[in-house]
Amino acid sequence: MSATPFIVRDERVEDVIPIRRVIERAFGQTVEADLVDALRQGDALTVSLVAEAAGEIVGHVAFSPVIIRAGDILSEALGLAPLAVIPERQRRGIGAALVRAGLDACRARGHRVVVLVGEPAYYQRFGFSTASEFGLECAIPVPVEVFLVAELAPGALAGCSGVVSYRPEFDAVSA
Repeated sequence: MSATPFIVRDERVEDVIPIRRVIERAFGQTVEADLVDALRQGDALTVSLVAEAAGEIVGHVAFSPVIIRAGDILSEALGLAPLAVIPERQRRGIGAALVRAGLDACRARGHRVVVLVGEPAYYQRFGFSTASEFGLECAIPVPVEVFLVAELAPGALAGCSGVVSYRPEFDAVSA
């Protein structure tokens, strides 16, 4: 049995409820879906993509602004969160396609750095490495090995270090 082909595209207004369902099913709770809704309401979804198969939304990825603070110096970057695929479609390349397309969209819009909290073994194939190697730490208390960063432009992290702060909408997720 072959998998139904899918496409990755930008989120549309009519996708809001299906995206929420995808995220709730993927995580088995509403916290991450609430986060995406709050980011959308705060006009903070810099990139929001869906995977669609046979007219059904089966996956979603979101990127929103983060701030890197080093003393009085502030730098902007993006945070990838969350990445969600409905359970029965996981491990079929949808999440990877969403990440790749999302990073390409971020790069095309002039963004240079993306951070995330996630499984290193999964995200390394997309160019992510441990953020602490670049002098970055996460303001949210997470294990150092799961706080990752990727340069979207060569040398984007040169001289960039400090504490990465997510938008206030993330406070409910990290609490």
